[in-house]
Amino acid sequence: MGEEFNETYITLGGFEGMENYRYLYFILVLTLCILSIYSNAIIVYIIWEHQNLHESMYIFIAAFSVNSLLVSINIYPKLLIDFLSEKQTVSYSVCLLQYFLCYCLGIVDLLLLAAMAFDRYVSICKPLVYPNIMTNRTVVVVLVFAWFVPASQMSVSTVLSAKQKVCHFVIKGFFCTNSIFKLHCVNSKVISVFGLVSCMFILGICPVFFVLFTYARILFIVYKSSNDVRQKAAETCLPHLLVLLFQSLYFVYLRPQHSTPNDMSEVVLYNPLFNPIIYGFKMKEIFKRLKKLFCYSDLTLGFNIYIQI
Repeated sequence: MGEEFNETYITLGGFEGMENYRYLYFILVLTLCILSIYSNAIIVYIIWEHQNLHESMYIFIAAFSVNSLLVSINIYPKLLIDFLSEKQTVSYSVCLLQYFLCYCLGIVDLLLLAAMAFDRYVSICKPLVYPNIMTNRTVVVVLVFAWFVPASQMSVSTVLSAKQKVCHFVIKGFFCTNSIFKLHCVNSKVISVFGLVSCMFILGICPVFFVLFTYARILFIVYKSSNDVRQKAAETCLPHLLVLLFQSLYFVYLRPQHSTPNDMSEVVLYNPLFNPIIYGFKMKEIFKRLKKLFCYSDLTLGFNIYIQI
């Protein structure tokens, strides 16, 4: 291995023992990749196309789907290439980029979920002031914050990692997460403390507690309200809580060490495909337009076939 930054290559050890099943895994991951990209793109298209969905809640859902598309692009193409390769290697620079995107996009998801929680709180608990609080300007500021701040924070730890000397060249995983820190010759306390305090606690754990606290407040308030208010709260809050659950499981996979090929099941489980499924079937307005879209497509296809016959 060369010692220069652009000549250092890392071996991905998570593929050991999977040679006999590589094509099966390739087909499985390819299917998930296509479904994930297609379903998230459909959600974005539906919200973009219908003017009555241009509300803050649906705009945040569209942003969430865009972020899920970026997660899919970051993870799946490299996985597919590795399944068809004899040696699963990645340059250290690409490894750093994948690490940066994994955590940056994951934190963006948590911040967007926090924004959705606040939006639902104001809508359900303070409906009279909702139009004055959740303005277009507020939505834009929240979206800029949700993407810019994690990118800025993760850039610092990525640059600090890039300056570290690499003495180990094997990662026990399928792609680069914070396990890249184990490649360094010397463990940096600065990177560890910065990553723990700034990225994981402030931008990771705090949004989760904010979401849980906000929905707890909503449940407490709607418990004393009418059945209509309770139904509205259940229809709009449940999908966000389900997505928060799966997002938390996604971060479980991004733990520092994964050592067995069985962790491939986690890659399959914690993927962006769950988000559009949950929002597509649990959000009434989106589900209505999904049915219209696919019913219209089926009718058009059937009509074209009939004309050709």
